[in-house]
Amino acid sequence: MVEVLVSVIVGYLVGSVPVAVLVARAHGVDPRDVGDRNPGYWNVKEQLGTRAAVPVFAGDTVKGALAALAGLLVSGAHTTALGVVTGASVVPVYLAVAAAMAGHAWPVFAGFRGGRSILTFAGGIAVICPPAFVLAVAALAGTALAVRSFAVGARLAVFGVPVLQLLFAPPELVAATGALMCLIGLRFGQAALAARRR
Repeated sequence: MVEVLVSVIVGYLVGSVPVAVLVARAHGVDPRDVGDRNPGYWNVKEQLGTRAAVPVFAGDTVKGALAALAGLLVSGAHTTALGVVTGASVVPVYLAVAAAMAGHAWPVFAGFRGGRSILTFAGGIAVICPPAFVLAVAALAGTALAVRSFAVGARLAVFGVPVLQLLFAPPELVAATGALMCLIGLRFGQAALAARRR
């Protein structure tokens, strides 16, 4: 129980660090007030360019990875030979990542106005199932080069994670990954409703 509590608290606080807001404000912009108003990598890239957005991409991904690593460490670091989370570490790690995604979406340090948690999810998957993460990155790169669209490659990579994870983890863990992805869907739904009200 202590491991779960620590994982959730650490995950949420790490996830709440508003990387996009901090980076964009350094350039005199609040990403929540311009573009699609999403404080994430893509909006910062659209408003300030790729160079300014790189720290956002890295920071939001690292948030998910740090949260997952915290859950892994406090639970005894149970993994398979390929680094896939297993045993007593499964629940703390997944909850840590879920909390980080919630923190990114509803950050306590930024007025609960956050992003859509895609990169935070990706960082969590890098710890939850490293081989699936590597294959997803390869799929992203290959698709982006083939169709000349990073956005298309990113979508394929994210939606492909559960399929790739099935190669290395049992179905119940893949289902848990699907539950994490539902948080992303929830944020997209909220953003769509907010856009209609404006």
